[in-house]
Amino acid sequence: MTVSKRIEELQALLTKGLTEGIGVGHSLGVMCAELGDGRTVYTLKPSLAQANAMLTVHGGVLSTLMDTAMGSAIFTQLPDQTLYTTLELKANFVRPVALDDAELRCEATTIHVGRRTATAQAHIHNAAGKLVAHGTCTCLIQALG
Repeated sequence: MTVSKRIEELQALLTKGLTEGIGVGHSLGVMCAELGDGRTVYTLKPSLAQANAMLTVHGGVLSTLMDTAMGSAIFTQLPDQTLYTTLELKANFVRPVALDDAELRCEATTIHVGRRTATAQAHIHNAAGKLVAHGTCTCLIQALG
């Protein structure tokens, strides 16, 4: 399967999730802005639903944003009939995000996509372009059938 076909497949899955109210796009507001070969951009508008006890965006929400973007970047480079699951996720939180902040932008790129594992990195920036968080992941690759 070509990369563009894999990107189309991922876009269809994301659209289905939003249409049917399934997944992090629907529940947390994680939205896909760009899909490319080994690169994705997702956005998130902070809201009260994402609050932690300090009334800032919960680190788990930011981790989910990065995990979604990195996994999607990996997905775009996988062969047909191949899936992935996150084995390890490392997140570094640089600054807090207020619940009324403007939209965040998370860019993820693949580092390595092999037969059994893949790695990727992500960076989240606020509307002012300041780094909010960054992270890496390792995913397990599994061929179906």
